[in-house]
Parts: sequence; C-alpha cells; structure tokens
Amino acid sequence: MDIKLLPNGKSKGKFVFSSLPDEIKSGNSARYQSFNIISQGTVKVPKGTDVKDISWSGEFFGEAKRREAIVKSQHWKTPEKCIKTLENWMKKGTVLNLIVTGTWINMDVTISSFKVTPYGAYGNVKYDISFEEARELKIYTTKELKIGGSKKKKKTAKKRSTKKKVIIKEHIVRDRESLYRIAKTEMAFGDNWMELYQRNKDVLDGAAKKKFDTDSDHGRCLVSGTKIIIP
Repeated sequence: MDIKLLPNGKSKGKFVFSSLPDEIKSGNSARYQSFNIISQGTVKVPKGTDVKDISWSGEFFGEAKRREAIVKSQHWKTPEKCIKTLENWMKKGTVLNLIVTGTWINMDVTISSFKVTPYGAYGNVKYDISFEEARELKIYTTKELKIGGSKKKKKTAKKRSTKKKVIIKEHIVRDRESLYRIAKTEMAFGDNWMELYQRNKDVLDGAAKKKFDTDSDHGRCLVSGTKIIIP
C-alpha cells in the first residue's frame, strides 16, 4: 500500500509518503469513515458518498531511522525536504491527485492544513495533514442561468433593493476547519477564501497572536471559536 501525491495529476514531481499512518479519516456532510491501514481490513463505502476532506497523522523519519522496517527506504526523503514540498504546495494551493493504493481513494485535492512537531534525538518529525476535495469551477453566462429581463423590471428591482436591510452573516470557526472549506460552504466556491481572509484579517491575526504568538499566516492557522463575517 502506498500514499501518493501527484501535482496536477502528473507523475513528474510526485511525492510518496515513506511510512504509513495508523489510519486515514475521510469525512462528508453526512458521516465519517475510518480506514485501518495497518490491519488492512475490509472497507465498505456507501455508494454515491460525496467525500469532502481527508486527514491523517504520521511521521517523517530522520537519517538514523531510514532503515527501520516501517520505512519504505526507496521513498525516503529527509523530513526537511518533505516539509518544504508539502508547505510549498499548501501555500500555492496546488491541486494534487491523492492516491491511496488498495483503497477507493483517488481524488483531486488541495492541502488545507499541515502542522509539524519535531521530537526525539533522531531528527524525526510528527505531522498532521488535511486535504480538501478540489472541484472544477464552472462558469455560466447569464443566458444559461436565465438571469435578466426587461429594463422596467430591472429598475423596479433596484428600487426595492434600497429598502432592504443589510444582513450580516457570521460564522464561528470550528476545530480543523480551513478558510477554503468555509468559503466553499458559505460562499459557494473555495477559491473565495482569500476574500474571506481579507474581510476578517484583523480578527484572524489577533486570535492567532493571542493563542500562538504569531499571525494567522494569511488565514491558514485558524483558532476554533473565532467569529468571522461572511462577505
């Protein structure tokens, strides 16, 4: 069994995790499933399940541990190189083809969260990584959406709109959420996450500095419980 990441679906520049996590979690709006990687037991997935995110926790082993039985030496890279590659893809929002051989997981994703923790005396690094499903953005003309009408109707609509009250929509950040996920749910498209960040920059950076003593890294480091405004 292998876990592979292919940038933009191409084998050039692919990344293969040299050691497997204990389990991979996938979630959708209806339920969560877990796949036991070590035992490789039977996995049953309901037909038509719409997967939204994938996550797991694992380790990158240092030079002294590269020959351990749990490490696939042919795929081993230094923890520094692994971290640099994954962080670069996350910052750029690179679309990756995530493949977990031996399971049904084969989907286009972007990295929504990546956290690392160095430990021990061998240069090992523990990490937590989450992915959001990447979907193609479809653009329609007003004619296709049947938007429009006579000038008279447009004027009437404009006049009525001035009488409506402005409603501010708020969202409270939950654990393991990303701006991409929030934008996808609340604003229809995940690519609107930067607009969401700009609207709530002071609040997000302030919450991150209070808890982590650093800014939110353009909204990538979120604090659960933070109240933000949806543009």
